[in-house]
Amino acid sequence: MKFFKFGSKDIGIDLGTANILVTLKGKGIVLKEPSVVAIDRKTGNITATGNEAKEMLGRTPEQIRAVRPLKDGVIADFTATQLMLKNIIEKVENKYNVGRPRVVVGVPSGITEVEERAVEESVLQAGAREVYLIEEPMAAAIGASLEVAEPSGSIIVDIGGGTTEVAVISLGGIVVSHSLRVAGDELDQDIVNYIKREMNLAVGETTAEQIKMEIGCASPLMTEASMEIRGRDLTDGLPRNVTITSTQVEQAIKESIDKIIEIVKATLEKTPPELASDIMEKGIVLAGGGALIQNLDKLLSLETGIPVFVAEQPLDCVVRGTGKTLEDLERLKEVLINSRKKR
Repeated sequence: MKFFKFGSKDIGIDLGTANILVTLKGKGIVLKEPSVVAIDRKTGNITATGNEAKEMLGRTPEQIRAVRPLKDGVIADFTATQLMLKNIIEKVENKYNVGRPRVVVGVPSGITEVEERAVEESVLQAGAREVYLIEEPMAAAIGASLEVAEPSGSIIVDIGGGTTEVAVISLGGIVVSHSLRVAGDELDQDIVNYIKREMNLAVGETTAEQIKMEIGCASPLMTEASMEIRGRDLTDGLPRNVTITSTQVEQAIKESIDKIIEIVKATLEKTPPELASDIMEKGIVLAGGGALIQNLDKLLSLETGIPVFVAEQPLDCVVRGTGKTLEDLERLKEVLINSRKKR
């Protein structure tokens, strides 16, 4: 099998606030881990990444620092991001015997030039031969099999961990886009705050995320769902179990969901009429983890009057898009941010 592996030298990366996903040409998705690193304060070396490091969040001793280097879709901790990228690319290179790959990285559309250079540098230092950057909504659209190169409008709503990106795409470019720093993480925080306020209970973000994934909804479910959770009572500091219902979760996240719907409407209002009529016909495509919130598609359709579809495997859209871009680099070169600036 060795001889086959040498051919697959291209790596696609979705550098997400919550998760980092890697795809390898000819192999599909080879790595899917939370974007968390644990760093030894004394040596500055990585002690763990991904799932192992996520377990450590909020539980580390003095000498170990567990961080999420990306916040709201942008790089909050440059050194940790570099270490994480380097570690992840090396993992893939070693496991699949890949030498000096070409790498396409999905980055948020609101990224600054300084951050773009930071990502490029990190990937090059990790041993890449060439680095291309692609905006996440564009990558998500390609991953969701939208015809981005056609002279016809498509709209993608990518609700990730740190940002919600809405983009209208035509002829291989983004015509109108909005980036909102309200997404999965914010919804988790809403749930934490609601439980604190209404139930006098302290729960962590991991519990909040579980609640969101299991019974989170944007409008009432046909049959109300509930789950039992454990937290710390804020009055006496002792552990206590409570039951939370889908209706309560819907209330908790309502404000943030409304903001997401507003930004979709704002994007549609700025869309040129010809493209708007294409969108009316084709509908809105939802991608990212937030697309999995029950009834969000129904509520969005109700609010905009446009059909809404959830992409297949919405969590993997961006990384699949980076992979498809690599397979068709010549034709899709126009969609890359830095190939437009490459010398």
